[in-house]
Amino acid sequence: MSAMTSGRRIGIAWMLAIYLFLYLPIATLIAYSFNDSKMVTLWGGFTFRWYSELWNDRDIMDAFKLSLQIALISATLSVVLGTMAALALVRYRSFRGRALFSSMVNAPLVMPDVLVGLSLLLMLVAIQKAFGVPERGMMTIIMGHSLLGMAYATVVVRSRLLEMDKSLEEAALDLGAQPFQVFRRITLPLITQALLSAWLLTFTVSLDDVVITAFLSGPGSNTLPIVIFSRAKLGLNPMVNVVASLTVLVVGVALLASSWWMARQERQRAKDMALTWKQETTELH
Repeated sequence: MSAMTSGRRIGIAWMLAIYLFLYLPIATLIAYSFNDSKMVTLWGGFTFRWYSELWNDRDIMDAFKLSLQIALISATLSVVLGTMAALALVRYRSFRGRALFSSMVNAPLVMPDVLVGLSLLLMLVAIQKAFGVPERGMMTIIMGHSLLGMAYATVVVRSRLLEMDKSLEEAALDLGAQPFQVFRRITLPLITQALLSAWLLTFTVSLDDVVITAFLSGPGSNTLPIVIFSRAKLGLNPMVNVVASLTVLVVGVALLASSWWMARQERQRAKDMALTWKQETTELH
């Protein structure tokens, strides 16, 4: 057996071990969502009854609707704010306070969620005492998730802007286009994939957050992770496995759809570039 073959087999075995470590717990969770026993660690047969009973659990359904609304709004706000921050950091490199602004944007990525949630809570309590608003609830959770998501979105969009050919924007400006026209017709189409990736990332972060939500939520504004966490403290329930399995399904389908769309856009871009190069070559000859 050659050294190359042995190294390849070791690499494959190591890769399989990593995949098993990452996805075997998820597969086990999905399998036990069909468990007929109320004891999640004791197999009692195959059944779909927990899926049918999920629709009658108003606490979980209301929490899921609230989590979905918060994730949709906060992800959109995060992408908008993150794109603006990324443009400021990449396209305007010499404004005063740039280093401080960059560090503040990236701070939520390295700070513990407990500190972020506690600081937001103290700030909101002070504002509420001064002005009477806002009450802790859906809007305060959106504010906290948007703050955290903005940092993630900035990193994703900024990396794409750094890779982009700036001469395209400069050529459009030289031809008389206004800055907003350049952004809408050139910059925005080129960073669409990064925007989609940032949106999916921040949507997942918002949907999954527990710590910041626990600090900022109020009466009647419990999200799905909070409900699951509170039930898990009283003992695992098969309903929790069902919710987790459906979440994995939704996220998996969304990731597959986005990956397919981005791959299609990349192939179309490569085809357009090849066609442009062919036309330019023909004109030269």
